[in-house]
Amino acid sequence: MDRRESLKLIATGAISVPAVVAGCKTDDKKTTAAKSEPKFNLDRNPDELKYEKEILAKEKFFTEHEMATITILADIIIPKDEISGSASDAKVPEFIEFIVKDMPQHQVPLRGGLRWLDMQCLKKYEKPFKDCAPAQQTELVDQIAYPQKAKPGMSQGVKFFSLMRDLTATGFYTSEIGVKDLGYNGNKPNQWNGVPDEVLKQYNLSYTEKELNECVKF
Repeated sequence: MDRRESLKLIATGAISVPAVVAGCKTDDKKTTAAKSEPKFNLDRNPDELKYEKEILAKEKFFTEHEMATITILADIIIPKDEISGSASDAKVPEFIEFIVKDMPQHQVPLRGGLRWLDMQCLKKYEKPFKDCAPAQQTELVDQIAYPQKAKPGMSQGVKFFSLMRDLTATGFYTSEIGVKDLGYNGNKPNQWNGVPDEVLKQYNLSYTEKELNECVKF
């Protein structure tokens, strides 16, 4: 089930779900009154902050049972390793909760898929997915994680898991933990030490004392 490398490729160029949302912030409390306010910075405009506040103010969509299932699935997709934390460490379940309120078209597919998982496990193990043993959970996930290998009767689960995988990869690799996992450092200032001496000599040029003090020396 080690999919981290392939998920990096999904996150950096092949995500099929337009689910990248900047600055998602939620907490795990049942009430919405304690939600932290979206914070302004140079990358956020007032309309964006207003919209985010409206999303955060909405009642929770997923039940506690559904969120527990989402958390388990997300951590199966991106588990903790020696480099970084798991999907749940990166707040992916909270990200998915935000997404279904921001993009309601995902609500029915995700809720239906979670119910499908539970029904499959109840039939085979007499327990819902979240209460199954890890080996049982992985066994079911393996049956829907590879579309080309899945049996025809698993088509609903395949569609659901594909959506879950896309959302999990998006949530993880747009988080601080995920960005560090990718090894992306962003733009960094460098130190310019002026034109190399050999180039200056080639063109019979040199810096003045003022240029050295004000433009070149650090």
